[in-house]
This record gives sequence, structure tokens and C-alpha cells, in this order.
Amino acid sequence: MLTGIEETTYTWDVATDQLDWQANAVTLLGVRSLGEISTGAHLQAHIVPEHTTRWHDAILGSKSRPAGSEGVPYRVQYRFVPDVVSGSSVVWLEDTGRWWPGPSGRPMRARGIVRIITERYLEEQRLLQRDDDESSSGQVNRVRLTEALTSAISRSEHARQSSALFIVAVNNLAVLNSTFGFDIGDEIIDAVERVLKSKLRSGDVLGRYSSNKFGIIVNDCDPGAMRIIAERFIDAVRNAKLETSSCQVTATIAIGAAAIPEHATTVPQAMSNALQALDRAKQTHMGTVAVYQPDLAYQNKRQRNITIADSVVKALNEGRMRFLLQPIVNSQTGETELYECLLRMVRTDGTLVSAGEFIEVAEQLGLARLIDRHTLELATRLLEQNPGLRLSLNVSSLTANDNDWIVALHRLTAGDRTLTQRLTIEITETAMIRDIGQIAAFVDVLHKFGCGVAIDDFGAGYTSFRHLKQLDVDTLKIDGTFVKDLPDDPQGRVFIKTMVEVAKSFGMKTVAEWVRTEAAAQFLREAGIDYLQGFLYGEPISPDKLPKAK
Repeated sequence: MLTGIEETTYTWDVATDQLDWQANAVTLLGVRSLGEISTGAHLQAHIVPEHTTRWHDAILGSKSRPAGSEGVPYRVQYRFVPDVVSGSSVVWLEDTGRWWPGPSGRPMRARGIVRIITERYLEEQRLLQRDDDESSSGQVNRVRLTEALTSAISRSEHARQSSALFIVAVNNLAVLNSTFGFDIGDEIIDAVERVLKSKLRSGDVLGRYSSNKFGIIVNDCDPGAMRIIAERFIDAVRNAKLETSSCQVTATIAIGAAAIPEHATTVPQAMSNALQALDRAKQTHMGTVAVYQPDLAYQNKRQRNITIADSVVKALNEGRMRFLLQPIVNSQTGETELYECLLRMVRTDGTLVSAGEFIEVAEQLGLARLIDRHTLELATRLLEQNPGLRLSLNVSSLTANDNDWIVALHRLTAGDRTLTQRLTIEITETAMIRDIGQIAAFVDVLHKFGCGVAIDDFGAGYTSFRHLKQLDVDTLKIDGTFVKDLPDDPQGRVFIKTMVEVAKSFGMKTVAEWVRTEAAAQFLREAGIDYLQGFLYGEPISPDKLPKAK
């Protein structure tokens, strides 16, 4: 029964640190054996560093005292790593239990129930709670929100009464959840909901649209008043001190607004237009409002993105992603030492599409992880088929946070360092400066596997010398914009010479991209660049055209 409802139980003997689990804990938590979590210390080793003391402190750090024999209740949430060796995907756990004291009054034993929690689970719990108490609170779930919106549209048609739909999003909820935990994030959402509800007029309706979005239907609201009302909501939330069980916090919201019937005459149209406006509001500023405006360019861009996403998914499913390999040569000998994997999508008619035409949209829509896992499979297959071949593979910024990619690297190479030592992973400089801590950890893991690491497009971002030292990468690939006009570009010449000195001081190799002329190559060799890449050394080739190993 416990396995079916995704729960397991444990008993903790504090004095001996012994943890006794239900047998289903192995399957539920994804650990290899109960021995891995047989003590409190072992359990904490599976908890992410920033949450390491949460479980321990919830029990041993409690200031409460038991009432009779019932024990002291505790509830804590933390991020759990099932396999700390492979770095498998992190899961959120909710731990609810009670502890009992020994003669000294300090905790002596504890019993708890552990459950895996997800955003879907939390949303289901919220909606269940709303269903139970909406009659007294006036709050509604998404189904009732849709019904209320249908009524508002009907009134606008028959009574010629204007209404407005606001879609309200709590900003940076993912950051709040990561920082404080899902439990505190949920409390923040509830607190924001209470603030919004306090600003409603009689007859207005507030409902949950999704886990971090609300829908508000304001009656008797013409288009001219929408922005004023929305800014009233924004100011109310911004100025509120939101109380949680952990601490007092503040939050901000963004709002997308659509007028009824001016902007929409159906429920799907109203929702779509309000969400479109919300997207624009979030792009403009975290705490602002945007009113829907018909935008042909936006619609065309949206349709283009949908088309690209559909093409990418189909190409992945049908095996129509492939590599072309561009040689990277030793600047002194002119010999090819490795190849960069350039991704191409093959259309159904056989023509090739450069990654530049779809990768940005794929990253925005969250498809980059799928692409990176697929390209990792392609690269490892090439390494297996071509002993002695060395490859350089680009990954997106999302992959640095993707434990499943690391697991896939270990699975595909089976820990064979004769493969991983011939693989260099390229990460763009702009990705590195977004989350320097996470990227540094990713680089460390790659080095442990035996992979090389390169910063791609170096010079396009703003990486400082401190960042270079912290990242400990092996190679700097200098952005081609500084190379393409050499040797006639004075600024390019200064930049190249400076970067060579910087790289040498950190013990890094350098690669110059976009090398097109022998004059540029000669300057780069004299400047001390280690490797050259560009059309001067040949067009990208299909893997089946690789020179045969001698």
C-alpha cells in the first residue's frame, strides 16, 4: 500500500543513529540498498548541501516539548540525491513525523513518513483544499474560474457590460522554492492570494489558474480602467510583508490583462490573450502590467516557434539529427587534432538546417536538454567507432543543471576513460556567467570523468579573471568576431594578444575560430594561439568522410 501511494516510513534511534526503513524505501527513494540510508549520517549524505541540516534540525533542533505521550510533531522538506556517485536526478521529499524525548528531555527516537513531492502533487493539494473551503472563502479553482469567465463573456454580450481578465504570476517562484523549499513557496503563494483577495470588489472573482498564476475577473471594468486596477494589485503585493513559518518575505507579481469583449469573445481567446500580455509584462519588468494588444509580429513569431519546436521534436524522434565535423588544427604543424561537432537537422526532403536556425528557440522552449542528450549519444557512438578520434561537443546552459545528462554520460561511456578523455565539452561564455557556481560544479564533474572543458565564444560575454580561475577550464575558444578581420583589425590584434597572455597565465590552451585567410592564420600563430579553426582548413565534413585511421 505504501508503495502505491509513494510513501515510506522510518524509525530513528537517535542514540545509535540507526535508521530502520520500510522495505519499499529502496524503490521509492531510488537508492541502491537500505544500507545507504541506514543511519542519520548516511541519510544526510544524500541531501543536497544547502539542505543538509534541515532534517537533522527539524528533530534535534526543536525547541518544543511533548504533550503527554504523543511526541512532538515535525514537518520538513528537502532535496534528496538518490545516487550521489552518479549524480542522479534530485527529488524533493516531504518528511512528516514525531519525536519522543529521553530522560534528559532531548530527542531519543523519531518516527516519520517520507513522501516524494512534485509541483503536480502540490497543485493537486492546493486545488483539493480550495474545493473544500471555497464556499466560505470565495476562492475558486481553475474549473470554476473558467465558468466565471464564461458568465462574464455572456454578460458582456447581452448586457453590454465590459469586464477584464487579469492573469497574475508570482515572480521568481522557482527561485523561492529552491531557496526556501516547496513548503515555504506554497505559503508565499497563499499569502499573495490573500493580498489579492483583499483588493477585490464585491462580485469580482479570484481563482487559481496554475501553481503560480491566478486569474482575476473584474466586472464593470472598461479598457481604460484596467491598468489602474492592475497596478493597484501590483502595489499591494509589493508593499506587503508576507509571513511564512520560516521568515518574513516580500514578493512581486506581473499581470497580463485582456478586456472583454474588446479583446476576446471566447474563454480560450481571453485566456490566450491575457497570457500573451503576461509574457510581455514579464519580459518588460518583473513587477509590471501589460494590456493585450493585437500584434501580428508576435503572432508570426509564436507560430514560427511552434513550427520550429514541432520540427525539432519530430527530427529527434525520427533520428534526423546529425553531425558535421569541422577540423581544429594545431597552429604550428597544421595537423588536425580534433573536430568540433556541428549539429544539423535533416529536413524530410534531405536538406540540412544549421543549429543556428533552431537552437535558440529550442533553448527557450526547454528542448535543449533533449537535444544535448541526443548529441551526447551521437558523439559517444563516433568515439567508439573511431579509435583515436577526438571531438569537441557543445552543450546548452540548461545541461549544466541537468543531472540526467551526467548520468547519461556515465551510462553511454560505461566509465571508459579511453572515450571520455577524447571528448571536450564546450560551454558558451554567456552561459558560464549566468550561474558561475553551478557551472563550476559541472566543470569539476566533467574533469572527474576525464573530459576536457572549453569556454566557447570567449570575448562575447563578460567573464572576469576571477571567473576563469574559479572555473578551471582547459581551453578558451576566442569568439570569431575578433578573428574574422585579422590581421587588418587593430582592436582584434590587441584582444588576441591579451587573451593569449591571460590563457597562458591560467595554464589554458587557446583556439581561434573563423580563420579564413592565411594572413590571419600567420598572425595567430605568431601571437601564440595553440589551435586554429575555420574554412581555411576545410568545410565541415560528414563523419563517414573522416580520414581512415593509420
